[in-house]
Amino acid sequence: MKLTLRQMEIFINVVASGHLTNVAKEMNLSQSAISMSIKELENILGRPVFDRINKKLVLNEVGRAFYKEIEPIYRKLSDIEFEFKNSENKGVIRVGASTTIVDYLMPSIICSYMSAYPDVKITLKEGNTKEIAQMIEDGTIDIGFVEGFVSGSDIVKEKIGVDELIVVTADKELAQKPVFIDEIAKNRWVLREPGSGTREVFLDYIKEKVDSLNIFLELGHTESIKSILNNRSCLTCLSKISVENELKSGKLFEVPVKNFDCKRDFLMIHHKDKYQSSLFEKFVFFSRKLMVQMIEEQRCAIDLAKELAKSS
Repeated sequence: MKLTLRQMEIFINVVASGHLTNVAKEMNLSQSAISMSIKELENILGRPVFDRINKKLVLNEVGRAFYKEIEPIYRKLSDIEFEFKNSENKGVIRVGASTTIVDYLMPSIICSYMSAYPDVKITLKEGNTKEIAQMIEDGTIDIGFVEGFVSGSDIVKEKIGVDELIVVTADKELAQKPVFIDEIAKNRWVLREPGSGTREVFLDYIKEKVDSLNIFLELGHTESIKSILNNRSCLTCLSKISVENELKSGKLFEVPVKNFDCKRDFLMIHHKDKYQSSLFEKFVFFSRKLMVQMIEEQRCAIDLAKELAKSS
């Protein structure tokens, strides 16, 4: 499109005034600049939009039709410009989060934030830790929430919580007695796909304790793994947060693995060159505070459920 917003502004002001001199003074421009802008506009449209009558510019039939179309568009653009200049709480934040965080933490955070800032729109993309980190590097999202390991010199990382990974099964007998991880390595295991933070942290933790793990199935989503567990006598390692409800209801059981203290950091990440607007900073502060609170609440709830189960 060759027509510019500046030409629209000058055209609308000339319509209101009818005299180039007045418009030039109001806009702090030369009269020749105003005249040239009108001529350029008419050249773009291919027809005159003004009749020159008694040293005054008067809209002709083409100009009246053009004005009717362009005036509301220009006013709308002016309103948008004013709103964004005078409101720090208006905009779109592009968020990415790994699967565990998307499913069990992010929905509450986004809903709470949008309730507090209704003029802000949040877009949420899901992926494993590796995919979210790549989105940050590519600039396709503004901020990411992941767990596990993140590499890349262009990524700024901030620890906002600690997550515990546990071994779980639907087979109650497998969860009856304490075992070492190498004793159950030959059982069938269902793990997340390569690139998953859960998988990478778990395999890195057991690499010096287990020669070979019998991985018979890899899936891209935690909920899919839990469905498989309910129908087969197999094991997996998942975030304690992700199986909170199943542990409470008795659908899944934590296997008491000896000397197993597998934890990972929840990370908030963004690109080092990301412009940190007031809107961005508010979202970071809000997310950090609420996520820390939610992680602690869920940890306490799970620990309480375990204590109740032991005493019953």
